[in-house]
Amino acid sequence: MLGALLIASLTLAISACGRDEGVGLGERIIPFGQPVPKGGGRYQVGQPYEIAGIQYTPREDPSYDAVGQASWYGELFHGRYTANGEIYDMDRLSAAHPTLPLPIYAQVTNLQNGRSLVVRVNDRGPFKHDRIIDLSRRSAEVLGFRRNGTAEVRVKYLRRAPLNGDDSYERQYLVSRGYQRYASKPQAVPPELDPIALAGLPAKHTPPPLPDRADRSFAVAALPDPTPAPKPEPQPDSVATAGFRPELQASPEETGSIVPPRQPSPNLLAPPAGPAIQAGSFKDKDNAERARAVLSGIAPVDVAPVTVAGETYYRVRVGPFADGIAAAAALPQVTEAGYLGAKIVLQN
Repeated sequence: MLGALLIASLTLAISACGRDEGVGLGERIIPFGQPVPKGGGRYQVGQPYEIAGIQYTPREDPSYDAVGQASWYGELFHGRYTANGEIYDMDRLSAAHPTLPLPIYAQVTNLQNGRSLVVRVNDRGPFKHDRIIDLSRRSAEVLGFRRNGTAEVRVKYLRRAPLNGDDSYERQYLVSRGYQRYASKPQAVPPELDPIALAGLPAKHTPPPLPDRADRSFAVAALPDPTPAPKPEPQPDSVATAGFRPELQASPEETGSIVPPRQPSPNLLAPPAGPAIQAGSFKDKDNAERARAVLSGIAPVDVAPVTVAGETYYRVRVGPFADGIAAAAALPQVTEAGYLGAKIVLQN
C-alpha cells in the first residue's frame, strides 16, 4: 500500500511539472516575457515510477552513454516547475531525461550533422519508448533539429551540475565549438511577432501536437540570437570535444558581441540594380535592428519601413547582390543565421 502511495505521489509530482501525458499542467510560475530564475531546485535521484504502463528506475549512472531519438519541448512548459523544483526556461540549454539524476550535465550530439552541446538535465521525460531525451527549444535550435522535431543523438553523462543554476559551463562549451551566436540567451518575443511560429500555426492559431504527445504544443519560437558569429558555423569533425576545459568559466561579455549596425550613408541610397535577400518584416523596429546586426557580416543590410493594411512594419533585406548567382550563394548564410523564411527578391 505504501509503495502504491509513493508511486501515485510521484506521478502527481511529475504531472505537476508537465511531464505526464494527458494530465493537466502545473501552474505557470513565471509569465512569458519575464526573466526566469536560474537554479533553485534540489539534487535528487528519485524512486522507481510508472508512466503509461512503462516502468522507469532513476539511478546514478556516470557511465551512461546512449544513442537514440531526441525530441524537444517549449512554450507549453515555459515558466513551470521542473521535476527537481527548478523552473523551466525554453531559452536555456536544458533537458529532461527519464532516469538520470537531477541536475547533471550531459553532452548531446546530433549524429546527423555532428553538432553537440552540453545541457543541464533538470526534468523528467520524454515518456515515449523510442525517445531517450527531451531537449529545451533552445537546445534543439543549437543542434539543428528544431523544425524536424526529432533527431538521432548520442547522450553522455558528464558530471553533477551546481544547484545555483550557473550556466557558464554550457555557454563556454558552445564558444569552444565555434557556436558563439548561441552562447547568449535570446530575447523573448511575443508569439504574434514570431515569424517562425506564425508560419507553423494553422487558422485560429490552434497549435498542432508534436509527434510524442497530445498535450505538447508546437512551441513558439524566438527571433535569432542577437549575438551570432558573422560567418556560418564550422561543422565539427567528431563527437569528441577538442580543447574544451570544463574549469573555464565564461562571463556573458566573453561570449561575443553584437556587430555594430551598418548605417547606410544618405549618398548611397540610390535604387540598387541587383537582387536582394529578404530576411523578414518586423512590427518592432528594435527586432529589425537586431536582424541588421546579425546579418551585416554577410552583406549590406537595409531596414525600411513599409505599410501593410495601415500598419507599419520594418522590412529587412540583405544586399543588393551583383546577380542572382551571388544572391543564391548568400541565401544559405541568411537561413543559417536563423531566418528560415528568407527569400531572394528583386529590388523595388
